[in-house]
Amino acid sequence: MPDLLLELFSEEIPARMQARAVDDLRRMVTDKLVAEGLVYEGAKAFATPRRLALTVHGIPVRQSDLKEERRGPRVGGPAAAIAGFLKATGLASIDEAKIQRDSKKGDFYIALIEKPGRATLDVLADMLPVIVRTFPWPKSMRWGQRSAKPGALSWVRPLHAITATFGLETEEPDIVKFAVDGIEAGQTTYGHRFMAPAAISVRRFEDYEAKLKAAKVVLDPQARKDTILADAKQLAFAQGFELVEDQVLLDEVAGLVEWPVVLMGSFDKEFLSIPGEVIRATIRNNQKCFVVSDSKTGKLANKFILTANIEASDGGKAIVAGNERVIRARLSDAKFFYETDLKTRLEDRLPKFDNIVFHEKLGTQGERIKRIERLVGKIAPLVGADVERAKRAAHLAKADLLTEVVGEFPELQGLMGKYYALAQGEDAAVAAASEEHYKPQGPTDRVPSEPVSIAVALADKIDTLVGFWICDEKPTGSKDPYALRRAALGAIRLLIENRHRMNLIDIFETHAKAFNTTGPAMVGWAGRQVQSSSVDLLVFFADRLKVQLREQGARYDLVDAVFAPEGQDDLLMIARRVEALAAFLDTDDGKNLLAGTKRASNILAIEEKRDKRTFEGAPNPALYSLAEEKALADAIDLLKVEASVAVMNEDFESAMSAMAKLRPAVDAFFDKVKVNDDDPLVRENRLKLLNEIRAATRAVADFSKIQD
Repeated sequence: MPDLLLELFSEEIPARMQARAVDDLRRMVTDKLVAEGLVYEGAKAFATPRRLALTVHGIPVRQSDLKEERRGPRVGGPAAAIAGFLKATGLASIDEAKIQRDSKKGDFYIALIEKPGRATLDVLADMLPVIVRTFPWPKSMRWGQRSAKPGALSWVRPLHAITATFGLETEEPDIVKFAVDGIEAGQTTYGHRFMAPAAISVRRFEDYEAKLKAAKVVLDPQARKDTILADAKQLAFAQGFELVEDQVLLDEVAGLVEWPVVLMGSFDKEFLSIPGEVIRATIRNNQKCFVVSDSKTGKLANKFILTANIEASDGGKAIVAGNERVIRARLSDAKFFYETDLKTRLEDRLPKFDNIVFHEKLGTQGERIKRIERLVGKIAPLVGADVERAKRAAHLAKADLLTEVVGEFPELQGLMGKYYALAQGEDAAVAAASEEHYKPQGPTDRVPSEPVSIAVALADKIDTLVGFWICDEKPTGSKDPYALRRAALGAIRLLIENRHRMNLIDIFETHAKAFNTTGPAMVGWAGRQVQSSSVDLLVFFADRLKVQLREQGARYDLVDAVFAPEGQDDLLMIARRVEALAAFLDTDDGKNLLAGTKRASNILAIEEKRDKRTFEGAPNPALYSLAEEKALADAIDLLKVEASVAVMNEDFESAMSAMAKLRPAVDAFFDKVKVNDDDPLVRENRLKLLNEIRAATRAVADFSKIQD
């Protein structure tokens, strides 16, 4: 079957927009093909700094013919209804309609509509210009002289040419004939801007890709990335260095060149006196270059690797020299910023925070730092951190936000705080907390393990969460402008992965009250209840914990079941309970006990609704008439003792084993005992016994929340 080749050749496509543009082009074209009844075999899109390209394989040569029966009004129906039917179906008169006999509802008119399929070439000619005109660039505008005309095309950069061919591999393809903004589609494209700028005539994708490569254009972004990475590693290795890999930078650089040529430059060794991260950020951000390290020492070397977009006649000497000049100037600035920062102690910067608003409802950054310091004092003993060191770390942790280097490179916040703290003689744990209190910033980010860092990181995240909760700025749907989900997940990982215990409700409630003394932080707080807000925040933590445990293979419903007993807020205990419960439910005892407890809960729910009452309270042993009732009551009593002791000792495996002993008694009870006995007293007693099952198992987990 035929293939489609489409290329949109532009003055420039910014690297940051290319990945999304590739997805959008493929999606828009293939979705429209399917909507037109043209099912294809495969599609792939590509981007370079100057072009978007798409190939779609195995498209039918034409649409299928459409035959459809459409039911109309009753025979003898209103004239208006018949007229509308004729207009909708395209029939010239009602005599062209068939009559469908229906002895019950009466006879109806039926129109047989036959619509021949269109040639795919014609369908493409209609749909492609619409896609070009409605392409969803994040930013676009009208360009050149054509921009003054009505309906001028809005594009990311000036669109110069459109290639659109369609046909079989073995035949000369047809041009899809359409025009956009005066640009007619054809089969002409252009090679590399400098090395092969002449026009190229192409037929289909294989021919197109090969001719572009001959014209110094590597179409596939992944191929460009592979070339850059392999050549950069080889160039570094040949001179005794190792490439410092950077996937984000690699993606960006591959979007800046059509014909990657890797070169190496150098900078003065004197710049190695500043932190390596500052050097890397300077070279990366300003010149999109990679840095290298000494293969023996692992330390940053005074070399960098750049990716040119041309095979220069001088071997790239002028390109390297130009980059060296710019990098020298930028590193001089960075060195000046760094040395200037060292002249002011971190604590001397803090008064400025009193004039910097953190959030209009939560006061200044200075007020926030004071809150974090107070909270750290409560958290530090719980995580084994020295209280005074933790308070000192919390006091200084944000100070580097006001330094010159962080002002220039915001991504270095925290890290520079560590360097400056060490330079002024702070304790190593205090300095480390400056960097680590922001962590973890995602599900794969490293979790701090040093107690002072853990304490400050938890205090920082909990202050953020409690603050935004009490001023009612919670995440809604997909919107989370203050990254509160990330903060909660970070706090969860800090606790669980370091195996720390903490009463979160107590922490939340105590810290919420601290906002009452910090100016505008408590706007609207008077009518709120600290406890209810804290419980609400705990539910949010539960949702985040579900996500975390789910990623580790656990089930959401098991987290719900474990959270329910006694308002549990010890995250480490919850994680361990979930693990033990999951193992128990994989056994026959666990599966059958789950079925039994659910049956008990369902019966109770029905009877409680009917009687409009609950069946709480101890059953009366004198009313037991069957051995199975007595056996179940004894098993429940034993479970209460064994399970409560096991849970108290946090021996959750033993708690599950205790529940397993209940299973035979539950099975026998439902096999032999009629719950809704004719005697109302016996019925009530047996329902109370069922309630005892629910209450006894709930000490370990709420089985009603577990999915079958």
